[in-house]
Amino acid sequence: MRRTVLERFPAGGPRGSWPAEEFARARQDEGLAAKVVMDLESDAFLVVVGQQTADAVC
Repeated sequence: MRRTVLERFPAGGPRGSWPAEEFARARQDEGLAAKVVMDLESDAFLVVVGQQTADAVC
């Protein structure tokens, strides 16, 4: 499975603020299977959607 990054948010946001989760929820409301993952190397939250590839084994 491939993932596409829709948006990236810094991990050091203001206390009590969840911009990545809010963005993902808005995309979910539009019908996308968006989720939030942490990129440890860049210290950022990524909102991603998965895509099936033609060479994926079921």
